[in-house]
Amino acid sequence: MKFVHTNIISTDWKALADFYIKTFDCKLVPPVRKQAGTWLDQGTGVKNAHLEGAHLLLPGHGKHGPTLEIYQYKKIEMQAISNPNTKGFGHIAFEVDCVETILEKLVQNGGTTFGSVTKRKIDGVGEITFVYARDPENNLIELQSWT
Repeated sequence: MKFVHTNIISTDWKALADFYIKTFDCKLVPPVRKQAGTWLDQGTGVKNAHLEGAHLLLPGHGKHGPTLEIYQYKKIEMQAISNPNTKGFGHIAFEVDCVETILEKLVQNGGTTFGSVTKRKIDGVGEITFVYARDPENNLIELQSWT
C-alpha cells in the first residue's frame, strides 16, 4: 500500500497549478486530464461529471512520488472557506528550508498569509518554525522547517 495523491477542486485549475509549480517547484505530470462519461459519474457519484486538470509531482519524493491532483469540474459546488480548526481535511504541508522565504514567494505568486511565523521547541524532536497561509483559492497550506 502507498499514498498516491491529494486532490484539490479548483475554479481555475490552470492558475492554481501554476501557483504550486512556481511556489513549491511542483512538476506537471502529463497528460492533462479531460474526463467525462458514465464511468466517471459512477465512480464519483456526481451526475454528468465532467472535469479537467492535472497531476503535479510533489517535491522531495522522486519521479514516482505522490502528486497533487488539481481538477476543475464543469459544475462546481462552492463551500465556505475553512479555518485550521474546521472539521475535515485541513491543510497541505510543505517542509521548506526557510519558512520566511517561501512565505514571501507564496504571497508574490498570489497566495496570502494567514498566521504569523512561529518557532517552538519540541522536546525530543527539535525546533519547528511554521506558519499557515492560503493559496490563491483559499486552501490552507502549512510551511514548516525543523532544526
